[in-house]
Amino acid sequence: MDSKKLADLLIKNNIPAYRLKQIQKAIFSEAQDSFLNISSLPIELRNVLEKEIKILPFEIKTVLVSQDNRAIKALLLLEDGNLIETVLISPKPDVWSACISSQAGCALGCLFCATGKGGFKRNLTTDEITSQILFWRQYLKNNKIGGNFSNIVYMGMGEPFLNWENVKKSIQELTDPELFAFRNRGIAVSTAGVADKIGEFMETFPQANLAISLHFADNAKRSQFMKVNKLHDLNKLKEALKNYLAKNNRRIFIEYILMDKVNDAKADALKLAKFLKEINTAKLLHVNLIRYNSIGFGLNPSSPETTQKFKETLKKEGITVTIRKSLGADISGACGQLAGEKTN
Repeated sequence: MDSKKLADLLIKNNIPAYRLKQIQKAIFSEAQDSFLNISSLPIELRNVLEKEIKILPFEIKTVLVSQDNRAIKALLLLEDGNLIETVLISPKPDVWSACISSQAGCALGCLFCATGKGGFKRNLTTDEITSQILFWRQYLKNNKIGGNFSNIVYMGMGEPFLNWENVKKSIQELTDPELFAFRNRGIAVSTAGVADKIGEFMETFPQANLAISLHFADNAKRSQFMKVNKLHDLNKLKEALKNYLAKNNRRIFIEYILMDKVNDAKADALKLAKFLKEINTAKLLHVNLIRYNSIGFGLNPSSPETTQKFKETLKKEGITVTIRKSLGADISGACGQLAGEKTN
């Protein structure tokens, strides 16, 4: 919901200032999905708000729930006709995390990513970003789903650092105690390696988490699959991460998608270990290994056996590493996959 538009409407209609906090509490904290249900407001005001203000700046196109009920994916239709995705996952019982989008489409065009295949449409507004969280709060409430919803990851469609101003404002809103009231430490931003924004991110949100979608520790191979590497190569990324850790003693998460016979050999693991140890040797870099979710690009996931061997090689090199279970494969869980299916 656009709080500024709401505040302007209340001023225009000579509504007392205290009503703004009442409305914000009802919408952001209590997850009311209609102004008509806010019983603390006069009925005349409820009718005006319902007519003039949209709580969500999009329509719910599709919601899919995985068979194990641990992943829920929503396809959202923006007012200009573009589609975005957001996912709610439960990494462990009674804990929920949201993966949200920052752009409609993506300009980076990584060869293994469904979002990149569709091209870049536009940046999302601050309201369109934060309203994905508002939607999930409403969904959990309306479907009587309990648990602790405490973590947000900017790892959906788009590159967050290429929409930095709106992403920055959205984090400020999500951590505002008068609005969403999430903890800074419950926020994580994932970048494909836009190195020149990493320092500003750290300065602005020193308690938030940084994740790097790395996937390759070889410049030639990374440039082949991820064109962002042509502008922000591994050397630039290495220096940016060194500077980050010199000023901020917080762990960085390294995301590494394993693709069969592409980046899963022992030599790839050794290159990854070498790259990480050149950045930091104090266990502040944690690798998450993810088996690729095959989406029809001629690429396949590494086998469980190869994934385990890759992990063991990293461990022997002193790298902290986890194999992350991929949730939502049965509901087009890969980033951009569901939107691509709906537009093809």
